[in-house]
Amino acid sequence: MRLILIPLLFMFTTARAQVQSSAYHLMLQTLLKHSVQEISVAELVQQEGVVLLDARAEEEYTVSHIAHALYVGYDDFDWTRIKSLKKDQTIVVYCSVGYRSEKIAEKLIAAGYTRVENLYGGIFEWVNQGNEVVDATGKKTDAIHAYSKTWGLWLNKGKKVYGEP
Repeated sequence: MRLILIPLLFMFTTARAQVQSSAYHLMLQTLLKHSVQEISVAELVQQEGVVLLDARAEEEYTVSHIAHALYVGYDDFDWTRIKSLKKDQTIVVYCSVGYRSEKIAEKLIAAGYTRVENLYGGIFEWVNQGNEVVDATGKKTDAIHAYSKTWGLWLNKGKKVYGEP
């Protein structure tokens, strides 16, 4: 029975969340474990009352992030940053492409958070689809931390920033 459930779960989570580029989608299919419910950018735009958690490094968050997202980090993830969140709160975690956010989402689910999703394609897909990001002061920006030149290939819009701001 378990062998049947895993492929069905894989098909459900990946069929729902899509990105615009078929090459990017193929890369994400192999990179991610699809262990967490995924949400597409188009679906997220339609949501209300969602808490966004940014699972990138602080210097990435400082360059730009989705408006109102809370910084939670990845290597320096700290539970105190989300201590005010309710376990049944709708939470969407994102990073550059979805790998680090998937790992943080897994931690949240293991800790009893019940409504957690991973933004499929991450902030790169958010920007690629024409959505705005803000800098550390809350001002709209075109700058996007592209993590590295390799991963930056998947970012098609905005001004790519590498390293510390």
